[in-house]
Amino acid sequence: MLLLSDFECTPDEFEAATGWAIKPEGACKGDVCVPLGAGPFDLAATCASLGMAVVHDPDLGAWALGPEALGGRALMSAAAPDLALPDLDGREFRLRQMEGRKVALVAWAPY
Repeated sequence: MLLLSDFECTPDEFEAATGWAIKPEGACKGDVCVPLGAGPFDLAATCASLGMAVVHDPDLGAWALGPEALGGRALMSAAAPDLALPDLDGREFRLRQMEGRKVALVAWAPY
């Protein structure tokens, strides 16, 4: 993940944070290269080409870029579906009860 105070970074900063090197043939990581087109480095176009989710918090003036999703299996927004789960006392808790607040959802599985 890459955190930014504005939606700009250099190709070197992008590579250091994500592992994707910006080369003439495109964004490259290991044996994979994704064409980006000609011209100067464009962060928005690069994120779109790599399927990286981009989230902006205007109150904090911060941007976050998620990992690449070349197979198309990533959340493209920070909007979560409404989940309903029992709380520690067995009462139903709905995720939408937290609407308007920042929430960290942690999941764990023993397998």
